[in-house]
Amino acid sequence: MRDDVSQFFDALETRTADERAADMAQRLPEQVARAKSLPGYGESLADVDPAAVVDRAALARLPVLRKSELGKAQAGHAPFGGFTVKPASGFAHIFQSPGPIYEPGDVSHDWWRIGRFLHAAGVGAGDIVQNCFGYHLTPAGMIFESGARAVGAAVVPAGVGQTELQVRAAADVGSTAYAGTPDYLKVILDKAEEMGVALGFTKATVGGGALFPSLRQEYADRGIRCLQNYATADLGNIAYETPAMEGMIVDEGVIVEIVRPGTGDPVDEGEVGEVVVTTLNPDYPLIRFATGDMSAVLPGESPCGRTNMRIKGWMGRADQTTKIKGMFVRPEQVAEFVARHPEVKRARVIATREGEMDAMTVQVEAEGGDAAAYGDSVASCLKLKGKIEVVAPGSLPNDGKVIDDQRSYD
Repeated sequence: MRDDVSQFFDALETRTADERAADMAQRLPEQVARAKSLPGYGESLADVDPAAVVDRAALARLPVLRKSELGKAQAGHAPFGGFTVKPASGFAHIFQSPGPIYEPGDVSHDWWRIGRFLHAAGVGAGDIVQNCFGYHLTPAGMIFESGARAVGAAVVPAGVGQTELQVRAAADVGSTAYAGTPDYLKVILDKAEEMGVALGFTKATVGGGALFPSLRQEYADRGIRCLQNYATADLGNIAYETPAMEGMIVDEGVIVEIVRPGTGDPVDEGEVGEVVVTTLNPDYPLIRFATGDMSAVLPGESPCGRTNMRIKGWMGRADQTTKIKGMFVRPEQVAEFVARHPEVKRARVIATREGEMDAMTVQVEAEGGDAAAYGDSVASCLKLKGKIEVVAPGSLPNDGKVIDDQRSYD
């Protein structure tokens, strides 16, 4: 399903690979230079030459920034931890997410870049968007309002809750598009049916939770096309669906990498790993920001005609830290074990119960090899001893897991 060229948000969406690479070679060094000048990055970028960071290979050599580091930095350098170019007073909004973590926001044109997603979903001039994302402290409501403004749509700033009033407002003003979490639209529709009120929604743009196929189909059966995007408070839009609905297309304002959990090492195309994002927003230059979410790169280009990288969408969380025999085992420790053995492709820790005791098995992907030879290394890296199984390369599931807790907690 190729969109008509006139329906693209802008020319960035249909660039060639060479054009996109040339743009990266110009904008990425500038962004790294901004980040290096900020106190939040401290010594982590001290030895980096921004002019040399012109492509993905160079970017992959930089350290990963985790959200937990933002929280720690904000405790000593309020409110943004020294990661913004402007002071807090220079932004239009200051938001608070759980943690608490504080994020900046601005009202300059489509600061979070959601307009691109809404445009792909068919939302534009003439639409009235019932924005059911929260406006209180957290940024989702303003993020989607900014996107609606960018495509020329009007907004009902509905927020969450008061469902009967939501129904009445949608009917009275003629709302045509919904923005909010996937589940809440069904709550509104069911309440409208109960009240005997007809609503005019034909489009739904959702995020902030899983959109299950059965729910999407239910909306389709009611005459509503539902598309989803993937965004965070820190990064804005990361990726979004189009009517082709073959994966999610990466936004033009970010660079997305998929890395092995616990490391900053990019995985092969198609392999599941953690989503790491570098934003090109000059106000808030987050470099290799680890989202904690799992996904994988889809090969090829979307049938809709947009040419940027595609990812499969949300595929779970990367933080697989698990306590086994009273000790925490972290993805970073598994990565350390793999790094010690060049012949090992991947490794997977499996936690089970044997009787009333925790048990640990470490599956090691390698060509042949003696399981006993890895025992000392496992004990050294994981601080635990366990059974070791050597398995053939490619035999471990492609689900991004390096720690698989199979214990039942029922």
